[in-house]
Amino acid sequence: MNIGAYTFEEFLKKAAAFHGNPAPGIIIGGYMVELAKQQLPGGIFFDAIVETPKCLPDAVQLLTPCSFGNGWMKILNLGRYALSLYDKYSGEGIRIYLDPAKLEMWPEIKGWLLKLKPKKEQDKERLFDEIRRSGPSICAMRPVKIQESFLKKKSMGRIAVCPICKEAYPALDGGICRGCQGEAPNLSSTMPQVWDEGPQLKAVPVEEAMGKHALHDMTQIEPCKSKEPAYKSGQEITAGDACRLQQMGRNLVYVEEENDTGGNWVHENKAVLSFAQSMSGEGVSFSEPPEEGKINFYAEKDGLFMLDRKTLERFNLVPDVMCATRQNYLVVKQGRPLAGCRAIPLYLSQENFSKALTVLQEGSLFKVIPMRAAKAGVLVTGTEIFKGLIDDKFIPVIKSKLDDLGCSIVGTDIVQDDKDVIATSVTRLIDAGADLVISTAGLSVDPEDVTRLGLLQAGLMDVLYGAPVLPGAMTLLGKINGVQVMGVPACALYFKTTSLDLLLPRLLAGLDITRLDLANMAEGGFCLNCKACTFPKCPFGK
Repeated sequence: MNIGAYTFEEFLKKAAAFHGNPAPGIIIGGYMVELAKQQLPGGIFFDAIVETPKCLPDAVQLLTPCSFGNGWMKILNLGRYALSLYDKYSGEGIRIYLDPAKLEMWPEIKGWLLKLKPKKEQDKERLFDEIRRSGPSICAMRPVKIQESFLKKKSMGRIAVCPICKEAYPALDGGICRGCQGEAPNLSSTMPQVWDEGPQLKAVPVEEAMGKHALHDMTQIEPCKSKEPAYKSGQEITAGDACRLQQMGRNLVYVEEENDTGGNWVHENKAVLSFAQSMSGEGVSFSEPPEEGKINFYAEKDGLFMLDRKTLERFNLVPDVMCATRQNYLVVKQGRPLAGCRAIPLYLSQENFSKALTVLQEGSLFKVIPMRAAKAGVLVTGTEIFKGLIDDKFIPVIKSKLDDLGCSIVGTDIVQDDKDVIATSVTRLIDAGADLVISTAGLSVDPEDVTRLGLLQAGLMDVLYGAPVLPGAMTLLGKINGVQVMGVPACALYFKTTSLDLLLPRLLAGLDITRLDLANMAEGGFCLNCKACTFPKCPFGK
């Protein structure tokens, strides 16, 4: 059977010339491509999606105008031997796949597809004979409608020059290219040397340093007591200092008068001060002057600490600099430390200094944003509580957490498990002035738990249900006419710390929480349920 305009033997030769050898996958792929083309209306412009990077893309490039280079073919590596050809404007098309159920008559093809025996043990002559005789009969097809996101050709956007490797790259990738972020396979050739010897500095004997100025901070260590700079950078060394310096183990000292580093090196204190000015955003201050090339950052006000993790990572990829911070989304108090930044060597090369500053050009690295004093409405659902069979413990728990964050309660309600009653109660709380509604319980898979249905009936939109946090997996988030709504599962009654403690501060800070935000909470989202809870001074949520 022919493969398009080619006989089987002709296509073998064409595949071998293009692919390097007449691989079984590219020959079967030829049948798949031609079968797909036959199902498309004539005269349309079509694109391709291939679900494996192995062999099949070459068949598409041989038999259609679609290629990876012109962007008309996309490789979505799902590990399935399948392809789709579709109208590039409407997304309507056909998907062809190699069907294992149709391979019982073709044992060599089945063994090849399912890797039933090593490649060297395959009977290649018989394998190609089965491919020739089976043709497209081993394939299955079905109509498809491609998602709109795949129809749009993504633009690379603005092109920048990477400050580390000096090569052009898409600016959307960040302050430095992805290769220099660690994704390049040839790191030794794209990344600069980590060790930099620095400028050649000259030291003088202590007795010759009188009247001169220290080039850098000199630390005096008292074991188990203190580690403080005994002499600051720029401090004049007097005759009375000679004995103390020698007691510190310093017979030679570096002084400003004997060292001129020129324009190729940046002193640690000057460098870290420049970094701090770029790093600190809203609600963040830093200590001045720097000490030993280090600066600490502090919260200027109470609020939620927010960190640009990607920029922090890129900054720390630059040699000879570092920055360490507290955890993202942490509730912080005014005056508390947030982070520390340091230039590691005494002198930073101008090149590394420029690289680090370039990474920080995209915006502040961290900030503290205020949390509003919400006016909350608390809704407790549960027929057993409504009827007084069980005393309510939810409202005191929720009130305590709201009080700790400076919020007030404008109304509370306890209702039975009835979606109509729940919807009416939520509306009443909002009408009473609540800009945050917290509902409790009724969020499990139990058919009698109808809290979600009641909230939906009240107009709940932008719903997120479920979070990778334990305890708190059945958390619900959404909005009703712009009012934030949080559904708290029953676990909040039994555990001191749950997803409520992690998400409530974000809501009060006005953040729009996405499914991706919730997914990122999985790491650190497992609480150990310690007998003595020390949250937030524990790993939960971090």
